[in-house]
Amino acid sequence: MYFNRTIENTIEEAGKSFPCIVIYGPRQVGKSTTIDYLFGEKYTKVTLDDLDDRLLAEKSPRLFLENYGWPLIIDEIQKVPTLLDEIKKIIDDEKLKWLKNDEPHQLMYILTGSNRFELQQGISDSLAGRCAVVDMASFSNLEKNKIKEYRFSPKISEWKKLEKSETIPYESRKEIFESIFQGGMPDVATGLVDREMYFKSYVSTYMEKDVRKLINASSEMQFREFISIVALRTSQELHYDEVAGAVGIDVRTCKRWISILETSGIIFLLQPYMANVSNRIIKSPKLYFMDTGLCAYLCKWPNAEMLSNSAMCGAFFETYVVSEIVKNLYAYNKEPKDYIFYYRDTGRKEIDLLYVDEGSITPIEIKAGITPSNPTKNFSVLSKYNLNVEPGLVISNCDRIRPINEEAYFIPAYLLP
Repeated sequence: MYFNRTIENTIEEAGKSFPCIVIYGPRQVGKSTTIDYLFGEKYTKVTLDDLDDRLLAEKSPRLFLENYGWPLIIDEIQKVPTLLDEIKKIIDDEKLKWLKNDEPHQLMYILTGSNRFELQQGISDSLAGRCAVVDMASFSNLEKNKIKEYRFSPKISEWKKLEKSETIPYESRKEIFESIFQGGMPDVATGLVDREMYFKSYVSTYMEKDVRKLINASSEMQFREFISIVALRTSQELHYDEVAGAVGIDVRTCKRWISILETSGIIFLLQPYMANVSNRIIKSPKLYFMDTGLCAYLCKWPNAEMLSNSAMCGAFFETYVVSEIVKNLYAYNKEPKDYIFYYRDTGRKEIDLLYVDEGSITPIEIKAGITPSNPTKNFSVLSKYNLNVEPGLVISNCDRIRPINEEAYFIPAYLLP
């Protein structure tokens, strides 16, 4: 059964404006399935996982593209980056014909890749201005509930409309932690595979296909340990020296390995909000896993109940909320780092999340409990910024929207996009 994805409209709109679309995302988040659903009946498809096709593409990129023609879907394009230069030439030739004949452009190529670390330089060099780049993540909670379209908004009025519509089924704290433990990988979320076996295989595949070429062969076991240590620090500030010391590597290697995880979509780094107001802001980013199921597996949590009662329940709940917002921004082709930040200063005043848009700023606290005490205590620090401070949100496991005071509201986590 196919589950519709929120990102479908973004992909189709990109195809109306560009002759090429590049879709990035971690392995097995549904890139190929979604593209096949949208374009499979009209486009030829080839995967560079096929050895014969890969050998032809490597030996003679021009012949490979002439053989398949266009429109064409190429899966795992990062395996033969030399194809990009030939794709550029073909696109440029066709664009001249369209211009000469006053014809509209067509979508010629759809490229998917699971290793952005290897691919992004080639895309920037060869296809700049010729392709739309779309980031794709694993299922959001709404997609798992077969709710395709809902755009995240920090505005209270939008939350109230959503709650009143009863579009989203209510989920208890227990059910939310079950969803956190399960994660959003399509095969796991749809029950096609055993969760434990899936993630064991997933980590091995990621190591073998995406990482081995980027690190020394002798470092593979250290990198596997590194991923688990990073998982244990989800929703925390990232201190490279601390992680490096725990793994037994130097800081330079740690930074490179973090970059590999970020670029391949395994983690997201949330930056502190900086508006040139104070030099007292902490500058370290916060680290979040993009799939809570993978994170829970790496942390060796055996079930959702133990996770929900553990000392890490708050960290996982915060990771869940932030990753859901990031997924939604990706789905609408928005760069999350332009919209969401966190706040912490040297006076230890913290706000989990700031949503900044069109001259306004919305403070957001994320609490795993149902009725957290005094969650808005630090919202007043935002008055120093020359921005309109919107009513704040406290996203928790409460059962309905209700005001905390005149400046903030409790928001149930089950309403998240």
